Amino acid sequence: MKVTVVKNVLDANDRIAAENRELFDRHKIYVINLMSSPGAGKTSLVERTIVALRDNYRIAVIEGDIQDTYDADRIAKLDIPVVQINTGGGCHIDGNMIREALPAFDLSKIDFLIVENVGNLVCPAEFKIGENVKIMLLSTPEGADKPSKYPLMFQESSALLINKIDLMPYVDFDLEKAKRDSLALHKDLKIFEVSCKTAAGLDEWIAWLTRRIDAFKK
Repeated sequence: MKVTVVKNVLDANDRIAAENRELFDRHKIYVINLMSSPGAGKTSLVERTIVALRDNYRIAVIEGDIQDTYDADRIAKLDIPVVQINTGGGCHIDGNMIREALPAFDLSKIDFLIVENVGNLVCPAEFKIGENVKIMLLSTPEGADKPSKYPLMFQESSALLINKIDLMPYVDFDLEKAKRDSLALHKDLKIFEVSCKTAAGLDEWIAWLTRRIDAFKK
């Protein structure tokens, strides 16, 4: 008997993600898909980004976690519309999860949507959600070997933020290796050295992001 192997999971997700993208385009919503390992500082970056841009854009956030609403509660304190997606064990957010979350928003009142994906260095890079760009966050305590070990995350991202540079004197992190290996995977990758704790380097990130949002809206 011939066994048919179903290999179209990503194809089905891509179709839904494309539908999400059409919806975002109609409403002129710029979307970033923020990815990292757990504890790299995604939510801190989201908070810093909101504070820097909230006077210029109407911002909303989708938080992805396996369970709990801890990160969404942090964003809600900034008086920003936020929806929590709990995957119940899933290691990533997919296009259908985003589609199911969108009715909670008034899309006519959003300019910029931040999706904070589940902390994971593998699955989130494989699943499109309708984003304009994927953004990768790598923290110095994780080590400089991550681009070599998890290449797809770096290949798929438009920008890499190397976070927690304030800890450089205390951790064994080869900054030049991390940058060199990342650029070997994606030669046009934009790299920012930042600290979400001290705000070092965040002005460059905000300026880059602002240019991308403004170009999209034109």
